[in-house]
Amino acid sequence: MAPSVSPTIAARRDQMFPVLTEADIDRMRRFGEQRAYAAGEHIVTAGTVSPGLILILSGKVDITQSGGLGPREAIVSYGAGNFVGELAQLSNRPSLVNAEAIESVEAIVIASQRLRDLMVQEANLGERVMRALILRRVGLLESGASGPVVIGPPGNGDVLRLQGFLRRSGLPHRALDSDTDPCAKTLIERFHVDPHHLPIVLCPNGKLMHNPGENELARCVGLLRPIDADKIYDVAIVGAGPAGLAAAVYAASEGLSTIVLDCRAFGGQAGASARIENYLGFPTGITGMALMARAYNQAQKFGVEMVIPDEAKLLDDGDNGARYQLAIGDGESVRTRAVVIASGARYRRLDIANLAQFEGTSVHYWASPIEARLCQDQEVALVGAGNSAGQAAVYLASQVRKVTLLARRDSLGATMSRYLVERIKAQPNIEVLTETEVAALEGHEGNLDRLRWRNRATGEETTRAIHHLFLFIGADPNTDWLANCNVALDAKGFVRTGPDAAPGRGLMETSRGGVFAIGDVRCGSTKRVAAAVGEGAQVVAALHAYLARNGGAASNQ
Repeated sequence: MAPSVSPTIAARRDQMFPVLTEADIDRMRRFGEQRAYAAGEHIVTAGTVSPGLILILSGKVDITQSGGLGPREAIVSYGAGNFVGELAQLSNRPSLVNAEAIESVEAIVIASQRLRDLMVQEANLGERVMRALILRRVGLLESGASGPVVIGPPGNGDVLRLQGFLRRSGLPHRALDSDTDPCAKTLIERFHVDPHHLPIVLCPNGKLMHNPGENELARCVGLLRPIDADKIYDVAIVGAGPAGLAAAVYAASEGLSTIVLDCRAFGGQAGASARIENYLGFPTGITGMALMARAYNQAQKFGVEMVIPDEAKLLDDGDNGARYQLAIGDGESVRTRAVVIASGARYRRLDIANLAQFEGTSVHYWASPIEARLCQDQEVALVGAGNSAGQAAVYLASQVRKVTLLARRDSLGATMSRYLVERIKAQPNIEVLTETEVAALEGHEGNLDRLRWRNRATGEETTRAIHHLFLFIGADPNTDWLANCNVALDAKGFVRTGPDAAPGRGLMETSRGGVFAIGDVRCGSTKRVAAAVGEGAQVVAALHAYLARNGGAASNQ
């Protein structure tokens, strides 16, 4: 976040740390309460929930980060007209930085709910504030000195799992090598951690966790909070991919109380795309993660409640004003008037007996900077012939020595966009092998040593010393959780909608009234990001119509 971290961040310093005018401050007063802080007082502590966005009227505040290890690192000093806060304050989540009053401070504190009101009611001013909050989070992500600390051997499957989850969640963090980093060794000795219990995670609130699951880690860092069992939402959306996030943005912006659940992280499969170049409005392209992060932040701006990662397990009838009830993890439930199923698809796996042995360490379903660092200067293999495979191959080619692309069909053109086919042909370090399939994985202790593939036309087999395999071979509908929910599915497991589901149903309504399906999970949908976003927007009109027929919205609850 400091100017030295990145020339890009340095170039946008004025946008990151704007000085508001007296007129701006006067417009913001009605959204907050005036407070005073004494010199030396800790206004915000990393790992605890901040009182909100803090607009400084007089005095000086220092912002620091420490990442839980070593001395605090100065980020910036604020004076009159500056405000303290980043994206955590938009959703009332624990702070990633510390704020200390260096002098006596007079300030206006704007709580999260009122901050969202400001964004809507004061559009121009809200835009400047929102841009600053986003850029500050970008700065924290690039600095790698705040948020949780993951400690373990590099390349360890659980270390990669935790890093991947934190990255997909847009949460700053850092990973320390338990074998070589002196800070990591000190921490391991201080807490008497057995090497077999690695990795460990040090949360910003000081809690130490031994190889936590994603749900457990999310609760520790404040991403996941208890659900209000008494609240009835207008709509619960299952899935935070492009379709689910689009539905959330449009529903919340139109006044519907909205909650979104996802068992992994926001973004879905689109978040794994290294670069999307055929999405309307982005002529230079955009990474899938960047596009989905914008949608995620936009949804929170309108007050969408995010419950990630938490898994919907059962859709059942509700009571006392709630048409439906969703059972989720830890014995909790969500009460809602309507449901949107946007649970997307899950990655297909190769039919190889020992595949699971290498997943997480040598077999990957994402091509992010984390995986790219593991493979730097190596030869890797990638299986797939769709757009996601093409995007991943091009990205990896810029990071590794060679990419061998294996495709079952006799050409890429039938399943991959033309621009990607041409780009792959232009990369000197991408070798395309058509009519080829993986025959065997060979290795030990979870690490891949050799990959064997077979030409489907000739039967000829080739073995090569490859240590990392990327799989982009499509996906199956993520509908196992609907098996006992009386929602009609087709023979392949996709959700039936419209007249195909029940007489008189609208295009996106399922066999259960008030339950809708959108995006990749819906039978007959177009499997594209733009199509998913369009369905997410379109379903909101159907939601309004359904709620109007069945007692109206609950947005005042």
